[in-house]
Amino acid sequence: MNFIELYDRLNQTQKTEFSRIANKLLAITLLTKKKEDNKKDYYFITTHKDLFIEYFEYMNWEVEINEAYGVIHLNNIQNTNRKNFNLNESIILLVLRKIYQSKLEELSLAENVTIRIEEIKTEYDGLKIRNKQLDKTTLRNAVRLFKRYNIVDPLDSDYALGDTRLIIYPTILMAIKVDDIMKLNDKLRSYDRGGDDDEEVDEDQTD
Repeated sequence: MNFIELYDRLNQTQKTEFSRIANKLLAITLLTKKKEDNKKDYYFITTHKDLFIEYFEYMNWEVEINEAYGVIHLNNIQNTNRKNFNLNESIILLVLRKIYQSKLEELSLAENVTIRIEEIKTEYDGLKIRNKQLDKTTLRNAVRLFKRYNIVDPLDSDYALGDTRLIIYPTILMAIKVDDIMKLNDKLRSYDRGGDDDEEVDEDQTD
């Protein structure tokens, strides 16, 4: 069944929801049922997944659905429309992925991974990237950015305080597709080099 046929089977309310959620996916690319304000949208997509798959195929986008982790990722097949992170943002994202992997081994899939901001600082500073520690402004901005993409969610008001709790959502598995912690360590060590802190790194180059 093609997109037009699938779309015509929706009632008006469902058509409105489809439009809203399709635009939301284009804006943030990642959704998880583990996040309360994503849950309704996640189940709408999985219920009408053929509709979304057909629609986005016209624009060379792929809808990836990982039901085991409850994650949906909109991926551009032509590697365009990518979000560019600067170097520090890329490193922090890799650190989050590494922490998530280690915590996941202690939890079941039904549980969210919750950490404290201090764990990010400790891991980052331990890398000795150009012998610079992670400052609060850089950390605060990175957390705010990753929150926008449904990767993390701070549970306290100040994103940079050491005891601030932070949920890492399983969307990080789609943002950083690395299955092996050793590969993550190698990738993190590869950033121990000179260069501009604001150097841009394509999101997919961290895969």
